[in-house]
Parts: sequence; C-alpha cells; structure tokens
Amino acid sequence: MSSIFTKIINKEEKAYIVWQDSDVIVFLPKGHFINKGHLLVVPKVEVDYIFDLDDNIYHKLWSIAKKLSKPLKELTNAKRVGVAVEGFSVAHVHIHLTPLYNQGELDPNRSVSWSEEERKLFVNRLKKELSKG
Repeated sequence: MSSIFTKIINKEEKAYIVWQDSDVIVFLPKGHFINKGHLLVVPKVEVDYIFDLDDNIYHKLWSIAKKLSKPLKELTNAKRVGVAVEGFSVAHVHIHLTPLYNQGELDPNRSVSWSEEERKLFVNRLKKELSKG
C-alpha cells in the first residue's frame, strides 16, 4: 500500500508543495505542525528507513534540507532550524525541518494551529525566496 507521501507525490492527495525535482519533494505536513513553517523533505522513492536509501538520494535529501534552512529561518525569524528523522509516523523516509525559538520545541507531540490562509501565504513567500537562487 502506498504511503500518504507517495499519494502526494503522485498528485492523488493535495499538499502545500514548496519545492520539488525528480528525486525529492518538500511540502507542509498535513495538519500537525511543531511550529509554523514546519516542512517535510521527502524522497520520491518510497523507502521506510533513512539508512536504506541509495547514497545519492540520501545525500541529496540532506542537501535540499540545508538549502531550505536559510530561507526558512529568515522567513520565520527563528533562532534555529531543527532537524528530526524519527520514521514512525509514516513508513516513508522524511526529514522534519522546523523553525525553533526555544529549547524543547522539537517535540513530535507538540502541535500549533496554522490557518489555511497563513499556510498559503507562507508557501508563496518561501517559493519566492527559493526562486531567487
């Protein structure tokens, strides 16, 4: 059975997609945000465990996470961008990139409200920043 992420990749499920190429897609989680600006960096190949990824995709995933960290930090005025890979919620590799303001916020049980309008505005601003280079 396909993961929810595979369904997003295949356009069977809607998502706020921030960036993608032939190997990686970046989008907002569906409804559970550690902080506003929380992103998921996902390989398009459906693999359950990060260390089972092909080396090229593994390195590309982290490269994209790094590329996104600067505009994410700037747009959210975060002190840091946190990274988590826990792999239990969806059986498809994904890196959580989360703006952080205080210690202890990178908690998978933490959830903040983020309206549809706020999400749309944020995605458009981030896409604009990424298109600058």
